[in-house]
Amino acid sequence: MTVIYHDSDLDDDNRRARLYAGDIFVFSPTPTTQALCAHARSMIEEAFAPHDPLRVHENLPVEKCVEILARLKPAFIHHPRCKSLIQQMMREFGCGPDVTYFDVPRLRTAMPADYLTSGIAYAFHPHRDTWYSAPMFQLNWWLPVYELMPENCLAFHPQYFSRAVKNSSANYNYYRWNAQSRATAAKYIKADTREQPKPEEPMELDPQIRIIGKPGTVILFSAAQMHSTVPNTAGQVRYSIDFRTVNIDDAKAGCGAQNVDSACTGTTMRDYLRVSDLTHIPDEIVALYDDGTVEEGIPVFPPPVTGQETEGTIRVQG
Repeated sequence: MTVIYHDSDLDDDNRRARLYAGDIFVFSPTPTTQALCAHARSMIEEAFAPHDPLRVHENLPVEKCVEILARLKPAFIHHPRCKSLIQQMMREFGCGPDVTYFDVPRLRTAMPADYLTSGIAYAFHPHRDTWYSAPMFQLNWWLPVYELMPENCLAFHPQYFSRAVKNSSANYNYYRWNAQSRATAAKYIKADTREQPKPEEPMELDPQIRIIGKPGTVILFSAAQMHSTVPNTAGQVRYSIDFRTVNIDDAKAGCGAQNVDSACTGTTMRDYLRVSDLTHIPDEIVALYDDGTVEEGIPVFPPPVTGQETEGTIRVQG
């Protein structure tokens, strides 16, 4: 049974243990999460001016929207204020700054289904982040930038947390994705043909959990939690922020959620930055999770040429 905690005062150690067991935590907006979302809104509204960013599907050709997003998303990812606010946020949520590592945040968009759902605005099918080479102790932090609606939010499918699903994750290598697929998202407007891990059997998506919150609300869940993008029928664009964290003590101890069906290769462990000083995870810890496939691609995605990078984590020097 999945338990949803609202504004829990559990300390970080006990909270992580519950997340690894499949529970979900929801937190009301805080000054720092509100500041992060306000920063995102400022960038979004400037990028789409003079149009209402929630109605771009009514006012812009899809190609123009993709062009704008291809500039906006990497600008947000690399903005120094984002890292600074996430550092503050981790302290605010009681995450030890010397043992907590985070990756840079992504700005996501969920467009109405008949406008744009591939490439730069990919509508995610049911998946676990652990199918994408994330470690089993990764935690996902997800925040709505504008008011959420039940028709454009995130859906959880917790009945699958401990239940294996036949999937294509064995075909996914993180280093190969860095080398071949990550920088091309803006090219996919009508359909996305990049190979990504997907279920290979019918899934029962109901019952499902949809959590509705104000801008700056935090939804925190395990990377092993099955989730998907709700088909957007709300009549307005959904913008959200997500980033991921790992605890170095859990990495050393091998703690985390149970791996029930992930068979991908490579690891994202080189992408995380320590909250206290923005240094990377030591090589000897990364080596515990590497699998000798690095020669298949690029271990760390390089800083992008403007307009290329739109998703995923990037190694950013502090």
